[in-house]
Amino acid sequence: MELAGLIISVFLGLALLIYSYLRRQQQFWRRNGIPVAPEPHPLFGNVSGIGRTAHTYSLLQGLYRDFKRRGLPIGGFMNFFQPAILVVDPEVSKNVLVRDFNVFHDRGIFVDTIGDPVSAGLFSLEGVQWKVMRQKLSPTFTSGKMKYMFSTVLSIAQELKAFMVENCHREDLEVKNILQRFTMDVIGNVAFGIECNTIRNPNTEFSRMGNKSFEFDTVRLFKLFVGGKYRTLAKMIGMKVVPKDVSSFFMELAKSTVYSREINGTKRNDFMSLLLEIRSEGKFLTEPNSGGEGLTMGEIAAQCLLFFNAGFETSSSTMNFCLYELAMNPDLQEKLRIEIEESIAKDNGEIIYDTVIGMDLLERVVNETLRKYPPVDNLFRVSNAQYTFPNTAYTIPAGTFLQIPVYAMHHDPQYFPEPEQFKPDRFLPEAVKSRHPYVYLPFGEGPRNCIGLRFGLMQTKIGLITLLRSFRFSPNKKTLPKLEFDPALFVLSPKTGMYLNIEPL
Repeated sequence: MELAGLIISVFLGLALLIYSYLRRQQQFWRRNGIPVAPEPHPLFGNVSGIGRTAHTYSLLQGLYRDFKRRGLPIGGFMNFFQPAILVVDPEVSKNVLVRDFNVFHDRGIFVDTIGDPVSAGLFSLEGVQWKVMRQKLSPTFTSGKMKYMFSTVLSIAQELKAFMVENCHREDLEVKNILQRFTMDVIGNVAFGIECNTIRNPNTEFSRMGNKSFEFDTVRLFKLFVGGKYRTLAKMIGMKVVPKDVSSFFMELAKSTVYSREINGTKRNDFMSLLLEIRSEGKFLTEPNSGGEGLTMGEIAAQCLLFFNAGFETSSSTMNFCLYELAMNPDLQEKLRIEIEESIAKDNGEIIYDTVIGMDLLERVVNETLRKYPPVDNLFRVSNAQYTFPNTAYTIPAGTFLQIPVYAMHHDPQYFPEPEQFKPDRFLPEAVKSRHPYVYLPFGEGPRNCIGLRFGLMQTKIGLITLLRSFRFSPNKKTLPKLEFDPALFVLSPKTGMYLNIEPL
């Protein structure tokens, strides 16, 4: 009985300590003179339900509207039990992303280059390691290198067209799934040099692991939080943010691709070939380096997985939402089709890179799609020093996590009147000049903007051009007038799929 009583006392004591710690955390911003959000949940803070019943975009949009209504440039909230700052004023966004980049150059994502090497993609790296990797990879994403991969993307788009010709009549054809299979084939080809053929066969291991890499439930989001906040502890317990089977699959895939090319001397117009060019004197490094030339096998696998994640779901989602809006706006769809045909006719019927990138209406339609449905709904940074926001009395300590609510800004009627309406003319030159440049951030901004934006836009535009030249899209009885998003996915994605009438032209 005495032992049982002791155990109960210890348990109650620990519970009281944890509760006291959480309560103290909740008062963090009040103690530091920062305006705060409504009363948070003791454990989940102001993001209760994230990844389960609520998507990040809706939680941050609610906070954004509350802080903005109160006339605040920033506001404090609890990301689980971590004190965080939500940016409201676009001038503050500019400071964080560009002017004071030296303070906010890291994203605060858990990386373990030794225990979990595929976690060390460019998106997650910090400090000198990020800077060096960015310098190494930047030359692989120039317009010249995009032209290098253009023909490969174009050929896979023709496979998409052939599949659609055969299957467009099917009532069970789910558009987003088909577009995912297209972008998965593209990325598999240009990142790993393999013929995935998921357009025809969606049940491959590559497809399964690719989809799994994008699932962010509450547990995975919580692990990201714990890893970012308590890194030493996370490494000690061997915590892995990337699911183990996903990590193993992409590591082995990268190894087999590299060794095959080494043995056979294979040359391809793809991302893997560009990575292999970064090697140091024909040999791979054995440990992650902070400078100089070369890459480890883990770094190659990590960049390939990042390239896959950055180009697969984001581009397919953008095409998916774009086709939905064009189906809902048939006159706009026809105008865009005319522009596409006239532009290609000027090149004697050939689809070339510069023409694809230069189509004016297509550019505005894609931009408006990214405005209304930004694939990444928020940007995040962590401060590496104490910082006082200019023209305010608000000071945050080093290690503070900040989020810029991209979706909320894109749907703010102050910047985009009637934000739920689809209006590509918002991106006419005079309209763009009239608003603050930091209220439209689909690819981020500053030194850590999306390095693969050229590839993503190229892939998206090729897919749209191919489909719109051959098919007319319109709503059917299963098309929802208002879309809901899946809370378990990191990228905005329809909760119930996308179903449209697809009529061959």
